[in-house]
Amino acid sequence: MRAMISDLPSPYPLGDTLPALYAADDLAQSLCAAVDDVLAPIFGTLSALPAYLDPDTTPEDMLGWLGGWLGLTLDQHQPIPQQRAFIRSGIELYRWRGTARGIRDAVAAVFGATPLVLETGGSSFSEVPGGELPGQPSGRLVVRLPVEDPEEFDVRRLESVVAAMKPAHVPHEVDVVALGSG
Repeated sequence: MRAMISDLPSPYPLGDTLPALYAADDLAQSLCAAVDDVLAPIFGTLSALPAYLDPDTTPEDMLGWLGGWLGLTLDQHQPIPQQRAFIRSGIELYRWRGTARGIRDAVAAVFGATPLVLETGGSSFSEVPGGELPGQPSGRLVVRLPVEDPEEFDVRRLESVVAAMKPAHVPHEVDVVALGSG
């Protein structure tokens, strides 16, 4: 939640809306001022709501919340500008979620390198009953990511991105290779 701002004025002071009879009443004005202190942060938050929903202007500590709306889990190891870019691409990523393209694009958005995605599934149709099925009987997904130093790379981060973007029923494996080796 946002931090409290002391002495935040209300943009809509209740005391100003009272009938003339209560305008000079100190007790009524004091009660309205107390309610204004409670309502001022709410009015401030609501007036800034469009900024909270924009990845470019939302506060840093709200990026995870905004990404959660799109089903994205942010990698806290990424710099803030890269997290913002990941959220900006979230709608397109969500559209392709569960496909080889979606996995490739998500890994590229998080790690800045395009992986090789190998998958065994397929779909087809036949006008003749009993036609040959495409792919292999059991699905399998391999994501190979080229990185500078495979020994220093945190494979768990790659695992979590792939697991979040792939279909739940498809087993997967990740492979981290040195740049230029494949």
